[in-house]
Amino acid sequence: MSNLQFPAQQVVNLVRHVYGEGFIPLHRPVFDGNEKTYLAECVDSNFVSSVGQRVVEFERATAEFTGSEFAIATVNGTAALHVCLMLAGVQAGDEVLSQALTFIATCNAISYIGAHPVFVDASEETLGLCHEALERFLSTHAEKRDGQAYNRVTGRRIAACVPMHTFGLAGHIDEIVALCADYGIPVVEDAAESLGTYVGKRHTGTSGVVGAFSYNGNKIVTTGGGGMIVTNDPAIARRAKHITTTAKVPHAYEFVHDEIGYNYRLPNLNAALGCAQMEQLADFLRIKRDVAAYYESSLPSLGYRLVRERAGTTSNYWLNAVLLPDLESRDAFLTHCNEQGVMTRPVWRLMSGLPMFEACQNDGLEVSRWLEERIVNIPSSVPGGGPIQ
Repeated sequence: MSNLQFPAQQVVNLVRHVYGEGFIPLHRPVFDGNEKTYLAECVDSNFVSSVGQRVVEFERATAEFTGSEFAIATVNGTAALHVCLMLAGVQAGDEVLSQALTFIATCNAISYIGAHPVFVDASEETLGLCHEALERFLSTHAEKRDGQAYNRVTGRRIAACVPMHTFGLAGHIDEIVALCADYGIPVVEDAAESLGTYVGKRHTGTSGVVGAFSYNGNKIVTTGGGGMIVTNDPAIARRAKHITTTAKVPHAYEFVHDEIGYNYRLPNLNAALGCAQMEQLADFLRIKRDVAAYYESSLPSLGYRLVRERAGTTSNYWLNAVLLPDLESRDAFLTHCNEQGVMTRPVWRLMSGLPMFEACQNDGLEVSRWLEERIVNIPSSVPGGGPIQ
């Protein structure tokens, strides 16, 4: 038994105190509201595809909750991000600044357009894009021509910046938006994991030109699979809805499409699930903060550091992240917990280490590499059975 397995067992005990016996997943959905009722209503109405009242209601609920003027529902978060990049003006051959410490969807969406990811280091405090590293990169590599930014090394236009709010922890979005504004670079927020997360009183996803959320089965609110585009720009909102609905010109019976479009609209069935989930979101957020507070009160005494929200922000604590001392300790922890039926997982492999993106420019990614060897996620679902005792 390694010297880390004993405290790892203590973590297993802590997790079981919250979630009970048996296999404990990392994050499971909770369906304790009107999900079955709303789904049955959709089936009875025959409106189960992308035309239906529940889609409109889900969009309205999301816009209201996030403080956005407009919300456009999509089939998944990757589709939402893909369209967000298009709406921001990214074109084939452009570059998009982002972080290497992210889920693959961020880079896939960039690649769908034919653009090139450029990786800037992450912040140890937020696990998201580091605003200080971004400032260093831009001052070293970016130059302005006719109000737009270009990369001195590659000669390509830097068409957008995509910070991601990792695990629901709010990044330094205000600083990132201000930096990018100086260079004429639009910001597209990857808020896939951060529904219910705020910087001050402003919801994530709403500080840039456009933002994207995800409602995958493991998210705090799920539609089974789904995404959302949010923006305050009416022209962007209109085009988002148009191109996600196959770019079909509205007509009673004719089929006329005026540009390349995408079949990205969320079905009414999925939206029905989302409507029921949104009704419970406030409770989900409150209980998840209780879980995070319980971990914070217990883990430091065992030698583990839980990554907490930074001052002035409110996290949804979608996935609680623990920093282990080193790679060997991380792997021993992961092995022990999973063997005990408590699901834990490492952070994603850095995008710069994947074969599709290993040739992409980066700034050395010193902090990202350090974090990659140490981050572990522990179970973070909304537990059943009421408050933690």
